Amino acid sequence: MTVMNGAQILVESLMKEDVEVVFGYPGGTVIFIYDALYDSSLKHYLTRHEQGAIHAADGYARTTGKVGVCIATSGPGSTNLVTGLANAYMDSVPLVAITGQVDSQVIGKDAFQEADIRGITLPVTKHNFLVTDINDLARTIKEAFYIARTGRPGPVLVDLAKDVTACEAEFSYPEEVDLPGYKPTRKGHILQITKAAEAINQAQKPLLYVGGGAIIAGAETEVRQLVDKAQIPITTTLMALGIYPETEPLALEMLGMHGTMYANYATLETDLMIAVGARFDDRVTGKLDCFAPNAKIIHIDVDPAEIGKNVGVDIPIVGDVKDVLEELIPLIEERKPGEWQQRIAELKKNYPLKYEDSNGSEVIKPQYILELIQDYMDENTIICTEVGQNQMWAALHLKFDRPRSFVTSGGLGTMGFGLPASLGAQIGNPDKTVINISGDGSFQMNLQELATAKNYNLPLKIIILNNKYLGMVRQWQELFFDKRYSATEITAPDFTKLAEAYDIKGMKVEKKSELKAALKKAMETEGPVLLDISIPAEENVYPMVPAGAGLDDMIGG
Repeated sequence: MTVMNGAQILVESLMKEDVEVVFGYPGGTVIFIYDALYDSSLKHYLTRHEQGAIHAADGYARTTGKVGVCIATSGPGSTNLVTGLANAYMDSVPLVAITGQVDSQVIGKDAFQEADIRGITLPVTKHNFLVTDINDLARTIKEAFYIARTGRPGPVLVDLAKDVTACEAEFSYPEEVDLPGYKPTRKGHILQITKAAEAINQAQKPLLYVGGGAIIAGAETEVRQLVDKAQIPITTTLMALGIYPETEPLALEMLGMHGTMYANYATLETDLMIAVGARFDDRVTGKLDCFAPNAKIIHIDVDPAEIGKNVGVDIPIVGDVKDVLEELIPLIEERKPGEWQQRIAELKKNYPLKYEDSNGSEVIKPQYILELIQDYMDENTIICTEVGQNQMWAALHLKFDRPRSFVTSGGLGTMGFGLPASLGAQIGNPDKTVINISGDGSFQMNLQELATAKNYNLPLKIIILNNKYLGMVRQWQELFFDKRYSATEITAPDFTKLAEAYDIKGMKVEKKSELKAALKKAMETEGPVLLDISIPAEENVYPMVPAGAGLDDMIGG
């Protein structure tokens, strides 16, 4: 066995877990770790803020399916990770966050830059550890990665006392994990699967409702087989966009508060909803009394805590989505299109996504921008968004046909997520084109990561939809508060000059006639590019279901 210090053991343990990339920001309590990284084959990406590091690790994980890893120092370094941990926790993203802690003998004594990061992050991590004995370090890393990637994935935090990283011990990495209290269920109960198959075969108006859990499970093939075999219309959550090609006749795209009208109407009419890797969150269901009022519900999910949490379920199935669907599909009868499929076609024809054109003026509508972006999208494109109107316009007006091609903050709705997540997506997918769609409000929350993009010459294409407002909040104020625009009109720097200050190509577009050429130039330019596009201040996202209302109360626009 080889004797190493704790920092070297950590680095070797990461390599045993096939980690290739880490994101982070150094500090005093992790200085031994950064010294060990100096001679390591691990590629470390220095962000300009710890929140940028964890969002980058998040974007890397979502687009590659691997566990994202980030490093931060103690105190403010670790507390700057909290939003990113909560974001990953809500969206079930596998992360391992490694934080430095003060020396073990002064923990709890208010030492310089001490914070009880375990206590702080307990509600927003799948699990967390404090390591004060070097002999526990390798085993802890093994367990952290196992917990992060298995069952319902999520973030795990490992807090390392500084003296653990400095002292020495023999390195031995465990081959297996033994966690008696943690045994995720993979196989669904065959009797429940049989009941589900019978219900699907008997249903006249079945509807597949698919969430991000299906992408996490790698179940895109099984979802497509189920849709095509039984001719079941499919609607998805924001997190599942791309699980099934959205240009197909049975694709209803996103449902819920800002879902398509045809998806929401299908939800009101279905007699059997098959929920796959989804959690019935409030942005999907609206008023629960009005959600799928005529339907029996099958719910397939790896997390038993989600089943029955928000809606009553007739046939619950706990298990890995991919494994359950593999068992379910052979029991499903093959169908041809009939009345229900004709009804779906009718809904899509009668309630298409629409917006008011600029009618020959030079006004640039955000929906038009996305139509032009669509022309540049192919199997090698990843879209990352910020949060707000820009996010919903992208989700509605871009068509996705592959999983892991759309990256956004769903459950937590974190402004400032998109730019650093784009960095991680680009680093994890160097041969793909990553486009960051942003709003002027969200962009300013982590704009310092422009330096990271430039430092590593990452060819991001940053598209800012600039309406000079916190657009989604302003939309609510317009619709429900008599246009009392309180604290939503914002000022911003000249984003093109800001880009140039970071030595990044910046372009401003204020006329519709200039847009195509500017977008073409941005896409063809090597390295990072920022495009600042002026859009109408009071353009709204439609459809919309008011908060607390049912899906039948949609505002169509």
